[in-house]
Amino acid sequence: MTPTTSHDRPTPRVLVIGASGNTGRRISERLAASGVLVRAATRSRQAPEGAAEQVRFDWSDASTHGPALQGVDRMYLIAPAAVEDPDSIMLPFIDEALARGVRRVVLLSSSAIPEGAPGLGTVHQALRERAPEWTVLQPSWFMQNLLGTHHLHGKSLEEHGTVTTATGDGRVGFVDVLDIAEVAARALADAQPHDTAHHLTGPEALSYDDIASILTRATGQPKRHVRVSRDDSARLMVEGGIPERYAALLARMEDAIAHGAEARLTPTVERVTGRPPRSFQALVRASLQR
Repeated sequence: MTPTTSHDRPTPRVLVIGASGNTGRRISERLAASGVLVRAATRSRQAPEGAAEQVRFDWSDASTHGPALQGVDRMYLIAPAAVEDPDSIMLPFIDEALARGVRRVVLLSSSAIPEGAPGLGTVHQALRERAPEWTVLQPSWFMQNLLGTHHLHGKSLEEHGTVTTATGDGRVGFVDVLDIAEVAARALADAQPHDTAHHLTGPEALSYDDIASILTRATGQPKRHVRVSRDDSARLMVEGGIPERYAALLARMEDAIAHGAEARLTPTVERVTGRPPRSFQALVRASLQR
C-alpha cells in the first residue's frame, strides 16, 4: 500500500487499538511498511513487526488511555471483546481522544449493526457527529473464523468436522481479514479522509452448507453444517465459553442471517483498494499451502 499523504504534511502518527489482533496486526504492518508511524496498543503481547512504538492499553483500565493517546493524530478502534454494550466504555475514550487532538478515527464495526443501534451503532453515530475525520468499517463475517482453532466455528470444524449454527439456508458475504485491513489502512493513511461507512464483503455469498462443501473438497476430509434453533445455538456457544448475553446476541445475528440479512455483496473492497476481494476458496488454498 502506498498512502496518499501529502509531502507538505507531517507523517501521521496512528494509534492502533488491538494491534496484536486479527485486523490490528495486519493494519499495523501495512501502515509501518508505507512509512506511517504506528503506536501499537496491546494488553501484553508483542507489537506487530515494524511498529514504531508499543504501549499497554486495556479498555477496563483508564490509566492506560491517556499515555496511549499522547501525541497521536489518528487512531484505529476495535470494541472491547465480548461486551454487548461497548458504547459506555468507548464514548468517553473517543471524547478524550478528540480533546487531545486526534482528528481521524477509523472504527471496526459490523455489517449486522446499523448506525444508531445500541452498542457499536451508537459509537458509529457519535463518530459521524463528533470526529473531524472518520470512517466506520462494517464488514460481513470474517472468513478466518472458519479456519484454525482460535474461533468456536473453526475449532469445531477442525476437531469434529462440523459447524453448528442457526443460520439455516441463509447466505453470508464472508470477507477476508486481509481485505478489511487493507481498506482500514487506506482510510487511516490517505490524505483525504473517507468520511463514510464502508460495507465490506467478499466476492460471493455463501451458506454454511457451502462452507462445509468447500472445506470438504479442499481438505479431503468430510465437513458438515449442523442446523439448530437460535436458542440451541446460544446454549452451545455458552458451553463453548462465550458469555451468556453475548452468546444471545450472536444467536440473534445467526437468526437474522437465516432471514437474509447478510446475503448482500458490495464492490467496496475493489473500489477502495483497486483489486477484487479474495474468495473463501482462495483463502483455504493458501492456508493449506503453509
